[in-house]
Amino acid sequence: AGMLLVSLFTTSFLSVAPAQAQIIHAGQACVVKEDNISERVYTIREGDTLVLQCLVTGHPRPQVRWTKTAGSASDKFQETSVLNETLRIEKIQRLQGGRYYCKAENGVGVPAIKSIRVDVQYLDEPVLTVHQTISDVRGSFYQEKTVFLRCTVNSNPPARFIWKRGAETLSHSQDNGVDIYEPLYTQGETKVLKLKNLRPQDYASYTCQVSVRNVCSIPDKSITFQLTNTTAPPALKLSVNETLVVNPGDNITMQCSLMGGDPQPEVVWSHSPGPMPPNSLVQGGNLTIWRIHVEDSGYYNCTAINNVGNPAKKTVNLLVRSMKNATFQITPDVIKESETIQLGQDLKLSCHVDAVPQEKVVYSWYKNGKPARFSDRLLITRNDPELPPVTCSLEIIDLRFSDYGTYLCVATFQGAPIPDLSVEVNISSETVPPTISVPKGQSTVTVREGSRAELQCEVRGKPKPPIIWSRVDKETAMPSGTMTMETYDGKLRLESVSREMSGTYKCQTARYNGFNIRPREALVQLNVQFPPVVEPAFQDVRQGVGRSVTLRCTMLKGSPMKVATSVWRFNGTLLAQPLTEQQDYSELKVDSVSRETSGSYECSISNDVGVSTCLFQVSAKAYSPEFYYDTPNPTLSQKQSKNYSYVLQWTQKEPNAVDPILKYRLEVRQLAQRNTIQTFIPVQKMEKGLLLEHILPNLKVPQSYEVRLTPITSFGAGDMAARTIRYMERRCPPFPTDNTCRFEDEKICGFMQDKMDNFDWTRQNALTQNPKRTVNTGPPTDISGTPEGYYMFIEASRPRVTGDKARLISPLYNITAKYYCVSFYYHMYGKHIGSLNLLVRVRNKRAIDTQVWSLSGNRGNMWQQAHVPINPPGPFQIIFEGVRGTSYEGDIAIDDVTLKKGDCPRKPIGPNKAVALPGSGVPTLHSPCLCGPLTFFLYMLLR
Repeated sequence: AGMLLVSLFTTSFLSVAPAQAQIIHAGQACVVKEDNISERVYTIREGDTLVLQCLVTGHPRPQVRWTKTAGSASDKFQETSVLNETLRIEKIQRLQGGRYYCKAENGVGVPAIKSIRVDVQYLDEPVLTVHQTISDVRGSFYQEKTVFLRCTVNSNPPARFIWKRGAETLSHSQDNGVDIYEPLYTQGETKVLKLKNLRPQDYASYTCQVSVRNVCSIPDKSITFQLTNTTAPPALKLSVNETLVVNPGDNITMQCSLMGGDPQPEVVWSHSPGPMPPNSLVQGGNLTIWRIHVEDSGYYNCTAINNVGNPAKKTVNLLVRSMKNATFQITPDVIKESETIQLGQDLKLSCHVDAVPQEKVVYSWYKNGKPARFSDRLLITRNDPELPPVTCSLEIIDLRFSDYGTYLCVATFQGAPIPDLSVEVNISSETVPPTISVPKGQSTVTVREGSRAELQCEVRGKPKPPIIWSRVDKETAMPSGTMTMETYDGKLRLESVSREMSGTYKCQTARYNGFNIRPREALVQLNVQFPPVVEPAFQDVRQGVGRSVTLRCTMLKGSPMKVATSVWRFNGTLLAQPLTEQQDYSELKVDSVSRETSGSYECSISNDVGVSTCLFQVSAKAYSPEFYYDTPNPTLSQKQSKNYSYVLQWTQKEPNAVDPILKYRLEVRQLAQRNTIQTFIPVQKMEKGLLLEHILPNLKVPQSYEVRLTPITSFGAGDMAARTIRYMERRCPPFPTDNTCRFEDEKICGFMQDKMDNFDWTRQNALTQNPKRTVNTGPPTDISGTPEGYYMFIEASRPRVTGDKARLISPLYNITAKYYCVSFYYHMYGKHIGSLNLLVRVRNKRAIDTQVWSLSGNRGNMWQQAHVPINPPGPFQIIFEGVRGTSYEGDIAIDDVTLKKGDCPRKPIGPNKAVALPGSGVPTLHSPCLCGPLTFFLYMLLR
């Protein structure tokens, strides 16, 4: 178990790969299928666990983000997303169905985006209601009446309905007395059983059974109703009036009595708005409320339901007497557009209270303590359209000196134990309209965030009205949550102010408890000071030895927005730094990066309100290597000794940021052991995107290993990257178990489209062919002759032009034999056929493509087989290259690709010799499994 022999063999070539993604499912899916518009659909039962995994390839390793739309009709992503390769939703609900997107990006090319539609299946309990035709007959159902049994259910997919009378299943038009139909606009959610002109045999037990055909193992559900000659809808009677006015503190009981209904209806009380009050009790049809409060006002609904006919409903509007908010208004002569009180002009005094019920309030006016004496000059009016509803006004015509005095308005609920409310208005030569201003030096208020602020406006006049405060420059609410705030002393007090509260505030006079004239206004500016917000909070700075670097700490936000002081520290030690004035940043230049100047630099910026810090980590260390995770799975190389090898591949992150990388330190440790084998891998020249390969031989089956890789420069060791090689066994991928790729799966056996060619190969079968495709070219079916069988082909129609190439590249195969034989079927039929080429790409120091087989021209409307021997010197891939001919009748197809060890048959079938299809009487030979009973794979996991 002891020593691990590490053989050094390193190659390199430039390699960056754009992100590619594929969604696979796990969890509790019922089925994953392709629907009729070629989109993937994941079907799952409500309440089960959804698991979607986004498998990605690409280098550097792509980052994965999951997002969701509500469905195919919406293009807007939700704000929330899942940054993980696996998306897991426990107990999924129907509203979580929709289209899920996996986005993989690594900065190379465009991001890869794949999607899958999640269809959540469910079946609720059905609801059965009974209705009768409108007639003069009240209550019961008579034989001459028609009855409708309506069954409704929420489900996905749409439910199938089965109606039964007793144990007998009913069907549409089964007899003249039965109809079954679906009402319009119900989208499959409702089925109606119509019993025409009730007969004695129609009085029976009816069952509505709903089914989603056991999809996702969802069982059927049913509901039963007993129809009798006494079946009737509910009827109700209330013991109180529909509008009930009570006094606060009263105990009240509202009785809702059932007057009919069979089956026995269920009686329910509800309250709107809001829930039933806590001081209430429901007993059967009786609702009792003890010590009633004003807050208990509202509509109380008594509803009786027995699923026959429409529910019976009675509503009581409960009003609890109350009065509050007595206000007055002084309105000068409106006709003369006056804003002051003048002798000889009209004057109106108005009085209003907020009351329930509003119309029951009685207003009384007094002058100087005595009841006002009404005359032609002293009038009482109500319901002035220019004032709030149910406002009482005292109008004085042609104001005289004798009209001066104190007027009192008293609001009363006659005969109710509600205290009166009153408001007093003094009319004299000193009664003047208000003016408003901001005290000197108070037009701008500056405070620090978190402290208390007081904004002030001074009001002069008699009487002094309340002040209404609001925001001017922002359509946001005041701290109270309302759009305005009222103060009586002109001061707006704000506790624990935040930076969002900065801005302009408006104070204005109210039009009540004062003059009913145009409001007077003033503005106050609030400035909330807060500490600076800086960037970067942290930055990793890499630079070569001896080179300079400039560090900048920038203030993004702050109040005041100016750097007052900046302090730089290196590894905690204060640095000499001149004061930065009138700038929003501070800079420090490190003249020469070295071991002595490498470390932590901290910049503390102050704006005299607070301090924020930027942190820089300066070093000449190299960045970590980035492992190549798309390394093909190697096969067993030394079967007798039970060893295996692995090709470790990586690129270097930002190699030009620091000094040249001289070598890599490689550490390999068998998991569960402490001993580490260390070796060094020399490097000639490192470039961005250069892919390095290093073979790890003699790894013990079935052990797993931790690999650590550290770049070394003249500065020393850089950042280390680690990963784990886990050994697992699996049977015979990437080809199917008979070692022949028939392209039946959308993964097409690991083949990939070449990104550098002109167009792509297409996977199709006879069922997915375009019905308008070009005739006289292309195969009708695959080699099996069945319409379900898939094959790969190139479409020669527009926009393709002569010479366009489509290349299909296999996975990378490691060498386990000296000779191989590639066998495949081809179909080249049409007068404009171009060429079909087979190439072998060998991965050594660089990728080299060699053409090993080629065929051109029309070969007839038949599948034919080719056998091509190859002897690659190293890991290899095979490439099928289709070349478009001179015009559109030039479709080329391939199928049943086989790769096996050893020589090809001694008497290969010539390229122009047809091979009989299965079922023609000629036996079809299947080559043995290339890899024997087992192929060994490595699954690379980033630790």
